[in-house]
Amino acid sequence: MIEQTEDALAWVQKRGAGALADKMGIEFTEFSVERAVATMPVDGNTQPAMLLHGGAYVVLGESLGSMAANLHAGIGKLAVGIEINATHTRSATSGVVTGICTPIHLGRTLATHEIVVTDDQGRRCSTIRITNLIKDLPKQA
Repeated sequence: MIEQTEDALAWVQKRGAGALADKMGIEFTEFSVERAVATMPVDGNTQPAMLLHGGAYVVLGESLGSMAANLHAGIGKLAVGIEINATHTRSATSGVVTGICTPIHLGRTLATHEIVVTDDQGRRCSTIRITNLIKDLPKQA
C-alpha cells in the first residue's frame, strides 16, 4: 500500500483520475488516505447561467472520494461508488474551486468521505458525501 503523501500524489498523477476528470481540468495537489485535495477551473464547467454546474461539483467530489477510497483499499482491492449526495450552498462564477476530501469512515468493506468545495475566496460552495464499496479485484484466468 502507498502510504507517504509524496508517493501517493505521484501515483494519482501518473495513473490519472479518468477521462472525465481530465476533460474538466481536475488536478490533484495533495493525496493521502487522510486528506486529498484537487482543483478544478470554473471556466468550461458552467451551466447556461455561467455558474459552475452542480454536476461539476459532484464530479470533483466523486473523483476525490473514489481515488481516496482506492488508496485506502490497497493492492488487490477496488473501491466503487455506491452512493453520493451533494448540497450546493454558493455558486462559483470564475477562477478555480478546491475540493478537500477527508474520511468519515474507513472500513474493510465501506469507505465514506466528505468533500468540501470552496471558491477562490475560501467560501464553501458545495458539500459532497460519497460512500464506496471495497471489493476484491477479479482474479485473472
